[in-house]
Amino acid sequence: MSPVTPPQGLRPYLLLICSIATLAGFLFGFDASVINGTVGALSREFGSSTVGTGLSVSSVLIGSALGALLAGKYADRFGRKPVMLITACLFTLGAAGAGAAGSASVFFVFRLIGGFGVGAASVIAPAYIAEISPAHLRGRLTTLQQLAIVVGLQCAFLSNFLIARAAGSAGAPWLFGVHAWRWMIWVQLVPSLVYLFSSLALPESPRYLIARAREAEAITLMRRLWGESQHWDRLVAEIRATVSTQSRPLSASIRSSGAGLLLPIVWLGIALAFFQQASGINAVMYFGEYLWAAAGFSEEHGLLINVTLGAVLIVSTLVSLTLVDRVGRRPLLLGGSAVMSLMLGVLAAVFEFSARDAAGVLVMTPVEAQTTLLAEHVFIFAFGMTWGPVVWVLLGEMFPNRIRASALAVSAGVQWVTAFLVTTSFPGLLAAVGLGGMFGVYALASLASLLTVYLFVRETKGVVLEDMTDLARG
Repeated sequence: MSPVTPPQGLRPYLLLICSIATLAGFLFGFDASVINGTVGALSREFGSSTVGTGLSVSSVLIGSALGALLAGKYADRFGRKPVMLITACLFTLGAAGAGAAGSASVFFVFRLIGGFGVGAASVIAPAYIAEISPAHLRGRLTTLQQLAIVVGLQCAFLSNFLIARAAGSAGAPWLFGVHAWRWMIWVQLVPSLVYLFSSLALPESPRYLIARAREAEAITLMRRLWGESQHWDRLVAEIRATVSTQSRPLSASIRSSGAGLLLPIVWLGIALAFFQQASGINAVMYFGEYLWAAAGFSEEHGLLINVTLGAVLIVSTLVSLTLVDRVGRRPLLLGGSAVMSLMLGVLAAVFEFSARDAAGVLVMTPVEAQTTLLAEHVFIFAFGMTWGPVVWVLLGEMFPNRIRASALAVSAGVQWVTAFLVTTSFPGLLAAVGLGGMFGVYALASLASLLTVYLFVRETKGVVLEDMTDLARG
């Protein structure tokens, strides 16, 4: 018997709920990237060493890894909505405290708290959107999460640029004599509070309601989300069958029955999460100010380049939004890996063979500088169209219902640990092997991602979530 397909069409209520849920993505992007324009000012403010600067920037990623791992557990236990409310509180507290920090250690703690919110949002938002979306719209609606992430990232870049320009620099006093870098961080309080109050209007996931035997409530909600259907009882029965083991402990639910190792589908999710970050995307986003200074650009030009990169991410994500349910997930990942590998290789070559002055600073010719900017923007476009959104689409849909939150939590945890390692190692790697060697490492990682997708990733376009059990076995 074929699975029941929910009614077709995008209803206004469904779009509204998805839009509120994606505010978590906006804060995810803003919180993770607002640090970019403050790195130099933070180093001077707190007298941080290279290692200390790396830890200050990457502290959010430590919290993100922990938040991602815990979010899956508590989302299964208490529901998706309570976790989203807690996430909003963490964003608010982290931004308020980090902006007011008087020492590097206090800054580290509050960035860690904000990181809990980032990590939890990375798990709960794609899982929630996938669970409330019909199969034929799931890719586009989940991609809205990535669009919100890059819009948040761009807003952080733009507000950093405008505040630094108004103050003279990120480390200069601005309103009420408070340093500009603190205002850069406090800007996040506005969307954090909007998300907190908007989340109160969100319903619980219908699949979570069925897992908790609240089937009448789930059917009422599905009618509001998807429209009328003649097959609600059958659809509820199919969902019930796939969530029947959802209450098992995380450690048991995602393991195979034999040797106690993780299920193959979980290993694949971990690999996708790893390669998304191993491309070096966060090193570019977090350390743009440092990177462009090392490449010979001024602070103002570096911040402006970050703004253009953020704009490219938004445009590329909009392109992905139109393609992910038409072209499919697998072709986009394969194409993205190929283009990203090529562009990272170009950047590695230019940085490696450019001339240096007596202090070791790159002195690029106009052609080399333009090549660098073009390759970087093409790399960002390819990432924003493919690996940025599509990995989150896959992680939100590829796992069976009974393990979705737990498996997504483990995958997202690995993603944030990888991001932490890439980001923390940036200053030291830059000093040790230079920009050329660093981008060479990222290029090799992108080549490995191409091979992984080609060998192991199966297409999930149009597959009903209740059929992901069969996909995982295949």
